[in-house]
Amino acid sequence: MFGINGGELIVILVVAVIVIGPTRLPGYAEQLARLTKQARHFLADARQRVDEELGDEVKDIDWASLDPRRYDPRRIVRDALLDPEPTPAGARTAAAAATAGTAAHATRAAPATTPLPPGAPAPFDDEAT
Repeated sequence: MFGINGGELIVILVVAVIVIGPTRLPGYAEQLARLTKQARHFLADARQRVDEELGDEVKDIDWASLDPRRYDPRRIVRDALLDPEPTPAGARTAAAAATAGTAAHATRAAPATTPLPPGAPAPFDDEAT
C-alpha cells in the first residue's frame, strides 16, 4: 500500500492523532468511514456498469493470464517451438493442387535446393519485390 510498511503506518497514525487532537478525532474518523463507503459504492457501481456495457464476452476472459508480471519470453518461445503448428485448410488445398500437376505448374522451374559454394554470390531474382 503506497510503499508504506506497518511501522511507518503506526508512526503516521500517532502523528495524526497528536496533530488532530482527541476532540476532533471522532469527527474525522466518521468522515473517513463515510468516504470509504462512498468509494466502495462508486467502484461497485462502476464495475456493474462496465459488465453491463461490455456484455458476457468479457466475463469469460482470464485477466490473470494477461498480467504483464507473468510474461516470460522464454516460456513463450519454448511453447511456440514445441507445439506443432496446425495446417490451415488453404495450405492443404494448395498442396493438393500442386501435386495434381496442372500444365501451369509443370512449366515453372523448380527452385534450386543445392547449397552455394563458399564465396559464391547469391542468385539475383529480378522478379522479386
